[in-house]
Amino acid sequence: RYKQYDGYTVSEVAAQIEKDFGKIDIIVHSLANGPEVKKPLLETSRQGYLAAMSASAYSFVSMVKYFGPLMNENGAAINLTYLASERAVPGYGGGMSSAKAALESDTRTLAWEAGRKWGLRVNAISAGALGSRAARAIGFIGAMIEYAHQNAPLQKDLTAEEIGRAATFLLSPAASAITGVTLYVDNGMHAMGVAVDSPALKPQEETVEV
Repeated sequence: RYKQYDGYTVSEVAAQIEKDFGKIDIIVHSLANGPEVKKPLLETSRQGYLAAMSASAYSFVSMVKYFGPLMNENGAAINLTYLASERAVPGYGGGMSSAKAALESDTRTLAWEAGRKWGLRVNAISAGALGSRAARAIGFIGAMIEYAHQNAPLQKDLTAEEIGRAATFLLSPAASAITGVTLYVDNGMHAMGVAVDSPALKPQEETVEV
């Protein structure tokens, strides 16, 4: 609705929304951008690293800062994160893994600060491999989806609807006592410690000496 405002800031959009609608109930942050995401971390420039951190993590802090005062009582905010925040995912570079780790840490801190200041709940959803337009920009999402098929406890496609239902729950009164959490919606992929499709884990025939 406000994309036509050239050079707008979060504070300006918040002010316009307050003028147009008054109070609001929820905040959904789904913004992420890493201009050097295809570069290994060791090859990422300072500018690219800070750009990923600003767009993917600080933007959520800014949204809560400026939209928090507009929230109705018992309001809620969520963001979208990824397992690379806590595990090494080769190919997910450019500082994006660092940005997601910062986003999850900020979620916990904002749960405390915004909870005490406005009664606002703040949570994160860590979604698994999904063939979205944003995920395709990384360049290897097809391989990650296949990896999840082979190694996740639930061997099925993850859908946008499943992530949406989890978001609906966290934003609803049904989750009124839940704040500061990262909810994994990934068919259980986060629970795995080894790749079960690895040849090293396949049963080996024992040689019997006679």
